[in-house]
Amino acid sequence: MSSQAADEHVFKALAHSRRRELLDQLKHAPQTTGMLCEAFPDIDRCTVMLHLKVLEEAGLVVAKRQGRERWNHLNALPIKHIHDRWISQYAGHALSIIDRLKSDLEG
Repeated sequence: MSSQAADEHVFKALAHSRRRELLDQLKHAPQTTGMLCEAFPDIDRCTVMLHLKVLEEAGLVVAKRQGRERWNHLNALPIKHIHDRWISQYAGHALSIIDRLKSDLEG
């Protein structure tokens, strides 16, 4: 898969607020699918599974089976790639503009 196609999958996955909430749940520790379903009682198990599938396809979640349980692990590396490609370059440029503005105002 090309880098551009991978980015598209990540942006698609992050576009939905419920998927971002699922990632927030996994930020501190892996959780089983059942644990994630309990954290979101307003949606059914099938919907949670569909969201997890999108997150897996984007590489943001890695699922591992242990016996009958499926443990979901956060993989933040695709988000870091997005940050490196899109955010860090623009943030550096914005900081240089702010620094120049500050110098102009002080001078």
